[in-house]
Amino acid sequence: METLVCVAVWAVAMAMVVASVMWAYRWSHPRANGRLPPGSLGLPLLGETLQFFAPNTTCDISPFVKERLNRYGSIFKTSVVGRPVVVTADPELNYYVFQQEGKLFESWYPDTFTEIFGRDNVGSLHGFMYKYLKSLVLRLYGQENLRAVLLDETDRACRASLASWAAQPSVELKDSISAMIFDLTAKKLISYEPSKSSENLRKNFVAFIRGLISFPVDIPGTAYHECMKGRRNAMKVLKKMMRERMEEPGRQCEDFFDVLIEELGREKPVLTEGIALDLMFVLLFASFETTSLALTLGVRLLAENPTVLDALTEEHEAIVRGRKEGCDAAGLTWAEYKSMTFTSQVTLEMVRLANIVPGIFRKALQDIEFKGYTIPAGWGVMVCPPAVHLNPEIYEDPLAFNPWRWQDKVEITGGSKHFMAFGGGLRFCVGTDLSKVLIATFIHHLVTKYRWKTVKGGNIVRTPGLSFPDGFHVQFFPKN
Repeated sequence: METLVCVAVWAVAMAMVVASVMWAYRWSHPRANGRLPPGSLGLPLLGETLQFFAPNTTCDISPFVKERLNRYGSIFKTSVVGRPVVVTADPELNYYVFQQEGKLFESWYPDTFTEIFGRDNVGSLHGFMYKYLKSLVLRLYGQENLRAVLLDETDRACRASLASWAAQPSVELKDSISAMIFDLTAKKLISYEPSKSSENLRKNFVAFIRGLISFPVDIPGTAYHECMKGRRNAMKVLKKMMRERMEEPGRQCEDFFDVLIEELGREKPVLTEGIALDLMFVLLFASFETTSLALTLGVRLLAENPTVLDALTEEHEAIVRGRKEGCDAAGLTWAEYKSMTFTSQVTLEMVRLANIVPGIFRKALQDIEFKGYTIPAGWGVMVCPPAVHLNPEIYEDPLAFNPWRWQDKVEITGGSKHFMAFGGGLRFCVGTDLSKVLIATFIHHLVTKYRWKTVKGGNIVRTPGLSFPDGFHVQFFPKN
């Protein structure tokens, strides 16, 4: 009897071993109707997630991507957070992916990203619903409202913030710029004013951001756990605000949240409350975090490149000299903003090197053949902007901060094969013009009225998103 038990246990153990080996083999050798791109899917389920999130302390392409580009070429396969993904640094494939959205590809992000941004977030919506939401957002962030309203408000925010910082021994620049932009955009989105609110809404978004692109383990103490906690707290504030406004009959439309609530109140609304709340959450996050990172890195780059700073200062001092006497107090005009040719080049160079978005995700809707490779239906595709922006075959000396490389180039109004800092295709960032206005306005007041010096910090880490782990502490001095 004992012998039979031992034989049975041994047989079960061997069956489990064989099943595990077969499962691991199928994981690493997935079936496809064609030739898959080269690469490795790593360990079952885990894939190459740990390598993907490994820190990188330079502006260069992440070691994860660079090693695989050198080994496999510009198109390779991997697996991140349990999903097979084709990574592309090929400009032709990148452009093809963006142009074929809604036909051969659709917007997609790993499940962990969906948990972070919400099941009804705008990145997960397609077709009519996405276009409908985009049209609503452009009422706020489109050029017409920028010219009529937001330029003046941005101008006043930059003036006041820089004056306040100059009165302090030093400021942590990333946090200070984030606070400035958050207060500006949150007022337009939800009429939020920190001094009049009992809720520190930005604090929740800061916690959210710290774990946004981190290893997805939801255990107390981890960055991802704090991220999810920050989201829950922020959503609680937004839900409460929505309930209060819905219960207020005859309320006048004062901000973008009111616009969404009016849409919800239509006889046959297209929106749902879930979509409206997730949209507000994403807009509050995206409006300040990406621009503040690019601008913080930009200030560091200007300090390290005095030739660029001198040329930039000359452009803006010429704008001031060209004003009629007494007009300086009136603030920046739209004509002045549009005249900032070199500033526009500096902005493009800042965002090219900042590479705020390390990957743009899509999903193949059917088997796709490209350059002899097959991307199977259902697989993710990660377009890798840094690998294009830092490609020496596209940009000479790509790690150099050289705004003159954009001289005489056609104005970028959408994504291209060689530039996708603001995305591309149907999902080109609706906040692009606002970001450019914010950067240009901040630079205008910075270089015409202040000098600055680094006190400490300024080192960067990418995991793979950009951060300043030691902060970037700066002291400002009025020029006069």
